[in-house]
Amino acid sequence: MEAFPIIHTNFWDAVIAVPVVVLATQLLKILLHARKAYVPGIANLLGLMISIFIAHPHNLWAGVFMGFFYGNAAVGVYSSIKTQILAYRGGEEKA
Repeated sequence: MEAFPIIHTNFWDAVIAVPVVVLATQLLKILLHARKAYVPGIANLLGLMISIFIAHPHNLWAGVFMGFFYGNAAVGVYSSIKTQILAYRGGEEKA
């Protein structure tokens, strides 16, 4: 038995799963009127659910690891795009 699971990333991880988590998080944020502080947690929960039940159903540890990857990558992508748009417009984010 290996100490750590071997995790292979693929097309699904980079091109489909992370954007799905971003879109689902934004949809839930609008529908549930979630506060900004809860958005990263929502993204991680969605990432975990997608990873454990869809992407890696036969390997729990790979599912948990990749689930956090999906959630945190989605938060980073959203934050990066928002920062770039605000910088392009010359505006500042309001707290």
